[in-house]
Amino acid sequence: MSERSVSRQKQEKRWYTVFAPEQFDRAELGETPADEPEKVIDRTVETTLGDIRDDASENNTKLTFRISDVGSDAAYTDFEKHELTRDYVRSLVRRGASKIEAYVTVLTTDDYRVQIQPVAFTTKKADRSQEEAIRRIMIDLVEEAGTERTFEELIDSVVEGRLSSAIYGEAKEVYPLRRVEVVKATLDASPEEVAAEEETAVDV
Repeated sequence: MSERSVSRQKQEKRWYTVFAPEQFDRAELGETPADEPEKVIDRTVETTLGDIRDDASENNTKLTFRISDVGSDAAYTDFEKHELTRDYVRSLVRRGASKIEAYVTVLTTDDYRVQIQPVAFTTKKADRSQEEAIRRIMIDLVEEAGTERTFEELIDSVVEGRLSSAIYGEAKEVYPLRRVEVVKATLDASPEEVAAEEETAVDV
């Protein structure tokens, strides 16, 4: 065995404290070990909004962050995904009522592409035309939110419930609603990735 491989085996792992993005107040997310700083990049960390805010009532919101930068003993993350737990979503479903879903991809003002999945729950069974009207409202309001906001502003509106409240306010005029939630919001592509895709499309 070479001296180089022996010294590599002896290299101790360092623990890096992982922090949430600034929009989540740089909350501490935990620690991750690595023998080289580069190996920490692109690792994902899952937590709940309840853990970040020390509020158990928000434990049904899962957040995923991806490590994008590493310091001497700290790792910094970017937002990756917001998702409600399956148990929570299942608890909102009622027999004899409608569950109306939409899947929308938007491009924010700072060129982040985000996939958003809003869901509306009615008080009773709506007919097909009412369901379609509610779905159209959800799509229109999510698209409007994306085109008028930066990535950070859009995620804030999802996490804080402002987007779901806006949908509820309009859609309840079509048919009585019990609740509207954004079940999932996922970063689909960064501005660099979007630009690269557009460049490739032009070349083709």
